[in-house]
Amino acid sequence: MDSLTDKIRTLCTGLLKDGKVDMIVGFKKGTIPMSSCPCVARTPEQAKELIWDSNCTLNLANYLTNRKEKIGVVAKGCDSRNIVNHIIENKVTRENLYIIGVPCDGMVDKRKIRALFNDDITLFSEENNKLFVETASEKKELDKQDFLKNNCTTCIHRNPVIYDELAADPVEEQKIENRFADVIKIENMSSDDKWNYFNDLIKDCIRCYACRNACPLCYCPTCFVDESNPQWVGKGQDINDVRTFHLLRAYHCAGRCTDCGACEEACPMDIHVRAFTRKLVKDSCEIFDWEPGLDPNKRPALDTFNPDDPDGFIK
Repeated sequence: MDSLTDKIRTLCTGLLKDGKVDMIVGFKKGTIPMSSCPCVARTPEQAKELIWDSNCTLNLANYLTNRKEKIGVVAKGCDSRNIVNHIIENKVTRENLYIIGVPCDGMVDKRKIRALFNDDITLFSEENNKLFVETASEKKELDKQDFLKNNCTTCIHRNPVIYDELAADPVEEQKIENRFADVIKIENMSSDDKWNYFNDLIKDCIRCYACRNACPLCYCPTCFVDESNPQWVGKGQDINDVRTFHLLRAYHCAGRCTDCGACEEACPMDIHVRAFTRKLVKDSCEIFDWEPGLDPNKRPALDTFNPDDPDGFIK
């Protein structure tokens, strides 16, 4: 990862020195181990703080919405697909972006790693798909592939789909026999079991809206949960209001969600938020042969009409 960091710093420093961009959106080292955090670099000196590692999980497309500056952005595969979404939805113009593409071999799940230790993690490093983790009382060497985020294990678009320059050679895309085994498992449940599954899923939700705030697709000027005239959903912890928030947010992302996992990454209660959107991702693929964010010149499935569209959902 050090070579990627060096390349990103070199590219971004040059872009700022030459005045090709006004700012760079990337990642810098966090204040604790495994906490790489989004940052904005406006000077070449600040660009030297940029990093890249397996903790750069949040989706940086979230920081581009409605910006007018000339922006450089460091983008892995899922970031680039959401940038395409933003271009299609007129939230950013391609001419105002300089995309530094980063081929990605997956991000690590911090929660899985922390669960192995009784003490706080004091040191984290990685090399050649090996993770080296230390606490005050023990050290472990882990295989990165065993600790990938769930969405990374099913990702088939690890290379950026659009970019101005690549920071490394493209990686081999994963070939997955059944990308939606998790969804099929839920589809095969009885109605009662599905009801119990989703009720149990959201029982710890505190309505903090971190999932919404981290999602690059949630950019409405006023979210439906914040609307007061009319009030679409209650503001408290009534279970019906919690259900309404999660279900409507998921449907707002239908045909647009790239399964980047930013929602789950941001959730402080470790809720498997992707369970709500995964079904819609699967349906988009199977019903409309549509995957979002692959082509800035194609309109989303739910944004177009074709007389040959399948209508099996009409009962």
